[in-house]
Amino acid sequence: MKNNDFKTNLSVNIGGLQLKNPVMTASGTFGYGEEFAPYMDINRLGAVIVKGLSLNPRQGNPAPRIMETPCGMLNAIGLQNPGVHAFVRDKLPFLRQFNIAVIVNILGETVDEYKKIAEILSKAEGVHAIEVNISCPNVEKGGISFGADPAVAYDITCAVKSVTHLPVMVKLTPNVTDIGEIAESVQAGGADAISLINTITAMTVDVEKRKPHLKMVTGGLSGPAIKPVALRMVREVVKRVTIPVVGVGGITNASDALEFMIIGASAIQVGTANFVNPHVTIEIIEGIEDYLIKYQMRDIRELIGTLDEGN
Repeated sequence: MKNNDFKTNLSVNIGGLQLKNPVMTASGTFGYGEEFAPYMDINRLGAVIVKGLSLNPRQGNPAPRIMETPCGMLNAIGLQNPGVHAFVRDKLPFLRQFNIAVIVNILGETVDEYKKIAEILSKAEGVHAIEVNISCPNVEKGGISFGADPAVAYDITCAVKSVTHLPVMVKLTPNVTDIGEIAESVQAGGADAISLINTITAMTVDVEKRKPHLKMVTGGLSGPAIKPVALRMVREVVKRVTIPVVGVGGITNASDALEFMIIGASAIQVGTANFVNPHVTIEIIEGIEDYLIKYQMRDIRELIGTLDEGN
């Protein structure tokens, strides 16, 4: 039973963006808010991060493009979205009615595309921050991911920061050799916060047909299977940067969220679990509050970064 006399403060500040609590929805798993509104109280969230937006509409990849895996799922959606102009016109008005932070995930194939999207969003009422997806292929550099090259990651961060007054959070890809180096580069480029991890490149095979399950052969692995990898990478990044870090990857309950915060994440994002349980974010918020009450912590900052690594 909760002690109603013991008040806890769950608010956090992520790169200048004040949130009522540290629980966000991960991009691509919560649509544009409308899809989940009938099932839960969106106002209780710390932030909604909408499905990634490109400059122009994208059709995405051909089916099959989703595959369930043990403890997770593969997706090769191909970043299907209506484009930034349609979002501002058709989707953003719905989100304005809620008392939440709206963070818009953006993607592009060139640095100029990222800049143009950021400029458009910076003029739109109801957008509170930008999350930059640097897992996308850079067509100017032969298709190599923006997030795989520290110099390019730096350049794209600088470019986005140069055209917006909004806080900028850069979402890192785990498909690199040294994620700490990438994190240092985007911090040097002016990022206000960092989120990680994005999905891990993976595949599955239909043994009867001897073909990949996904039309595109490989896809992004998400869900509980990647949580230990995400925790390890978040810990590495927390040690390498001074800006806030947001943990993402395999979070399905309050205990998972607490793990990320104990190792130093200032907030978390819930992704694949939304598909399984549309109430999961609210349950996580309540679970974090229960934990603080149990251990008599009045402020969530008493919890963040308290990992004891002593032998």
